[in-house]
Amino acid sequence: MEQLNEILKERLEKIKSFREKNLEIYGGRFLPKLSISEILEHFEEGKKVRIAGRLMAIRSHGKSSFGDLKDQTGRVQVYLKLDAVGEENYQLFQKLDLGDVLGVEGALFTSKTGEKSVKVESFKLLSKIVQILPEKWHGLKDVEIRYRRRYLDLIVNDEVRQTFKMRSDIIRSTRHFLDNKGFMEVETPMMQQIPGGAKAEPFKTHHRALHLDLFLRVAPELYLKRLLVGGFEKVYEINRNFRNEGISVKHNPEFTMLELYQSYADLSDMMDITEEMMTHLVKEIREKESIPYGDGELNFARPWKRIGFYDALREKTGVDWRSCNNLRKEAERLKVKLESNYDDVDILNEVFDEFVEPELVNPTFVVDYPLIMSPLAKRKPGTTDLVERFELFVAHMELANAFSELNDPEDQRNRFLRQKEMLGEHKQLDEDFLLALEYGMPPAGGLGIGIDRLVMLLTNQHSIRDVILFPQLKPEVQLEEGAGEA
Repeated sequence: MEQLNEILKERLEKIKSFREKNLEIYGGRFLPKLSISEILEHFEEGKKVRIAGRLMAIRSHGKSSFGDLKDQTGRVQVYLKLDAVGEENYQLFQKLDLGDVLGVEGALFTSKTGEKSVKVESFKLLSKIVQILPEKWHGLKDVEIRYRRRYLDLIVNDEVRQTFKMRSDIIRSTRHFLDNKGFMEVETPMMQQIPGGAKAEPFKTHHRALHLDLFLRVAPELYLKRLLVGGFEKVYEINRNFRNEGISVKHNPEFTMLELYQSYADLSDMMDITEEMMTHLVKEIREKESIPYGDGELNFARPWKRIGFYDALREKTGVDWRSCNNLRKEAERLKVKLESNYDDVDILNEVFDEFVEPELVNPTFVVDYPLIMSPLAKRKPGTTDLVERFELFVAHMELANAFSELNDPEDQRNRFLRQKEMLGEHKQLDEDFLLALEYGMPPAGGLGIGIDRLVMLLTNQHSIRDVILFPQLKPEVQLEEGAGEA
């Protein structure tokens, strides 16, 4: 630490001396003509180039120096000779630090070792680094620093930057797929007077001008269904949701979801589009149907396995949960940890998470969910206690959720009332949504896919924090006092 402080002190003195000499150390506009990857891909000896990036290595040899310049696409070697750039500029280059941002103009050439390089004719210091980059050979390993200072993580860890480039590619490809299927992308409110569409605790805020309490949305579902009532037949939204709940390797309080709705469709159509879209993404991103994940592989070849919710529970626990009169008693007998305020829905979820979810590796549709767990889904024909719903599980985690959407306004009102009574909720019903249903919502299928978890799978990451640029973290002061990250 003392050595680092000494280096930082020397660097601040250097910056002070640059300013005293009126050297421009935070330059202005310098637009590169091509990216580094482009000049390397279309390399032409002697071609004039103009590039910009971060200086990541310096090697001096008397009257000549080499450096490595890196932009978001790659890195290239730059070569300076004293007689080419002049004494003043050459001395300035000698005083640069790793991490300085430069603009460079010069000509392409191949070095004696066969490396494609740029012979510098002029350069401009665009941003002088003050802090110290992590050591080249050790890199930035501390995950706490990596998440908290993502900008530093992106500078020094190329594979991290590649992960987030792939995230962008995945979202772009998802949009392209749905647009080609005739879906229209829409936007719905992120602040809502009545949060709905999922069982989750919302974040609360207040609008001063309207003197109105509002909630950050937990799901866009009820607004997207209003659009079906209005006559849009195929809509989707790639949206940010907010849930005031726990943090883990699979959960962040702010997360990204894809939700889509299709009029005149049902659960089977949602299965088809899920399989088709997922296999399309896997092939486009990974170029084959099997992808590496952890120590194994995930096989996305169609058709995917389908199992019943109660059937899977009975197989793994020996209990017929569908006819069980005391879910808590059976769960406690199986030593499932339950909170005192858990209702039957929570208990069924906990038992499923403990006994079934760990067995679900390759893509598996879990179907025939209990009615009590699915207040927005249609009943399965011929049953009174099951609904037309699936959840898709891959690599031991839920990835997607879909329904044949309930469009009976009377049934929907009764379910909302039962849910409110069961949960002891004091919030008002979304009367406007129920009114919308009374104007007639076509039969429809709805699907939600967790984008963050999808990116985890396709980039072989095992924590949601590794696919969210700025994940939610505890304040640093809590960590200093000994409160570690969850």
